[in-house]
Amino acid sequence: MRIGLSLDPAGPDPLGKLAETIAAARDAGFASVWVSNTFGLDALTALAVAGHGTPGIELGTAVVPTYPRHPAALAQQAMTANAALGGRLALGVGLSHKVVVEDIYGYSYERPLRHMTEYLDVLLPLVRGERVRYQGETVKANIGLSTPGAGLPVLIAALAPRMLKLAGARTDGTVLWMTGPKTIASHVVPAITAAAEEAGRGRPRVVCTLPICVTDDPAAARARADEVFSVYGTLPSYRAMLDKEGAAGPGDVALVGDEESVRARIDELAEAGVTDFAAGVYSGRERTWEFLKGLV
Repeated sequence: MRIGLSLDPAGPDPLGKLAETIAAARDAGFASVWVSNTFGLDALTALAVAGHGTPGIELGTAVVPTYPRHPAALAQQAMTANAALGGRLALGVGLSHKVVVEDIYGYSYERPLRHMTEYLDVLLPLVRGERVRYQGETVKANIGLSTPGAGLPVLIAALAPRMLKLAGARTDGTVLWMTGPKTIASHVVPAITAAAEEAGRGRPRVVCTLPICVTDDPAAARARADEVFSVYGTLPSYRAMLDKEGAAGPGDVALVGDEESVRARIDELAEAGVTDFAAGVYSGRERTWEFLKGLV
């Protein structure tokens, strides 16, 4: 299992801090850095700028919402970023959530699986360097791009059974959040792997992102995770994964405890079928960072 970091750059100089962290992660031997795309930095632009001067480490988006961008526009931006990074970009995309898509962006969230299927019908051939002529119910395109940087891996945020099937059949894998090892082993990996095998594709990547804190006070760390990540316990897609895990809230799936305890939890993820663990360090940063460096 490859070990990486999950980041949500913020503060007075988020691009500078991101560049420093990417360089430090590369120097420490981490396999990847994944940047979320919420309401701060645009993840693709940030990675292209901050990661351009640091070769030798994969950089991924976790994840870019599909609804606000036409798939051709996203393909062009992603390939440009991939070219700037020398072919080191992994493009993670996702639906986001109904409350975001409808209440913030003003789009319809009706039949999200149809939307993602049609989105991939345009996005995937474009990032392979192909021309697309397509007319779906929600997406239309007649375009070819001369953008460099074709050939990048594409992953989708997939949690529900039909979305996992789509991910396995058509993409390079899935990017998870708030999903624990029992759910990954019993739900995620079997579904996405079966779909990939049926489609004649190789083993899909399962990128698992979870909060992590190495500490001697796990109760306080779990309470802190419940506070910091409280919104994710209310969003339907993540709530469903927490329920499958038997978790009351985000603190129950956070990897917390001393070094031995957290190492056991990470080993459990590997045994569940996770191919890439992206550590979301939210507290106890110095100790947790040192622990993670010992894993790579």
